[in-house]
Amino acid sequence: MGEGKHETKANFVLRFAYLANIPGMLKINKQDALNYHSQEPAGKLEVVPTKPMSTQLDLALAYSPGVAEPCKAIAENPDDVYKYTAKGNLVAVITNGTAVL
Repeated sequence: MGEGKHETKANFVLRFAYLANIPGMLKINKQDALNYHSQEPAGKLEVVPTKPMSTQLDLALAYSPGVAEPCKAIAENPDDVYKYTAKGNLVAVITNGTAVL
């Protein structure tokens, strides 16, 4: 729930209420938020290819055997990971599921 595994639910609720009342923080209507998140399609993100993937050649270049070449280049020069992959565009969100983000 935040500040350690032993935070009480009451402390969490108080901390969340404090964060919700920060001056200048946009006030969100609960029903508007629920409506927004329930709209189809589900989720907020979509994954779309950045390269063509419509022919057998496209797929062979993207996966096996084509993917072996950038893998070998990265093994020779680890900085190439940013040239051949999406690593520089990714962010990880790590949570145990108990915190409200």
